Amino acid sequence: MSESYEEGLEVRREVLGAAHVDRALANANEFSAPWQEFITSVAWGKVWTRDGLDRRTRSLLTVALLTALHCEHELPMHVRAAIGNGVTPAELTEVLLHTAVYAGVPAANSAFAIAQRTLAEMEHDDSR
Repeated sequence: MSESYEEGLEVRREVLGAAHVDRALANANEFSAPWQEFITSVAWGKVWTRDGLDRRTRSLLTVALLTALHCEHELPMHVRAAIGNGVTPAELTEVLLHTAVYAGVPAANSAFAIAQRTLAEMEHDDSR
């Protein structure tokens, strides 16, 4: 594999968790394997590895953009990643409030519900 794939795989595992990434790669087939290679090489290997923004900032932007684009299925994973990258729940609140102004209240409303549920699940998981 390419250098960007290898670097991307490392960052992807660090941000999203090795179990998630390994599961996604293991579930890839002839149809979806090119997508896994693309997302790992490009998003994670060429963008997330850039020096211009730290991971906290990239996580905050990702949550805002996923909210704006109504990508609710991706939000739990990136809320977890944001917390792992040092974002606080209070900062997530601020990002979602800010996103509501520019992307719409319905989008932010859904994102708040998803983020609240995800944070509660994380708290429950940590209490074991």
